Amino acid sequence: MKERIAEILLDINAVELRPDEPFTWSSGIISPIYCDNRKVIGDVDARAVIADAFTEMIRMYAPEAEVIAGTSTAGIPHAAYISERMNLPMCYVRGSKKKHGKGNQIEGADVAGKKVVVIEDLISTGGSSLEAAETLSENGAEVLNIIAIFTYGIEKADQAFDRAGLTYHTLSDLDALLDVSTKKRKLNDAQRETVINFKNNL
Repeated sequence: MKERIAEILLDINAVELRPDEPFTWSSGIISPIYCDNRKVIGDVDARAVIADAFTEMIRMYAPEAEVIAGTSTAGIPHAAYISERMNLPMCYVRGSKKKHGKGNQIEGADVAGKKVVVIEDLISTGGSSLEAAETLSENGAEVLNIIAIFTYGIEKADQAFDRAGLTYHTLSDLDALLDVSTKKRKLNDAQRETVINFKNNL
């Protein structure tokens, strides 16, 4: 599945590898890879395959899930597709509490006393996913798992999840993307090594 999802992400330019003309991330980091999984929602076939893969993974790793929670904003549409497929309630977690009305940070389904899976589009350092999980826990949820479309495989993310006592899974990852890119001859050995070195030094 990881290679199939990686191929889809490459085909729709949701993830791009450009070792010779690197991207600049919003943080200022110069990177040979750029991920924009929001492109998935604009491709009917891609989003269907990815929603099915999410559903399969939830049934594998968190079959007892009672609520599907999307992170704001990128995880929201995927959580909607998944909750519809699984006939489960959905909520989403804001980055901060609303400054008006009831001041909610979690919108949609009530999560108190519920087993919840968090849906994310990308795990880099894990910060936004873990913040969402913490908010859910503070509101009485039991977070079973965090599942994302893609991860760079940064060691800092694994360490952060370990410290939080949480587990995450992804539909695809950088290793699978590199394998597919190499098979398709989109990367040569030197370019592949550039990307690996970048990841290892983050």
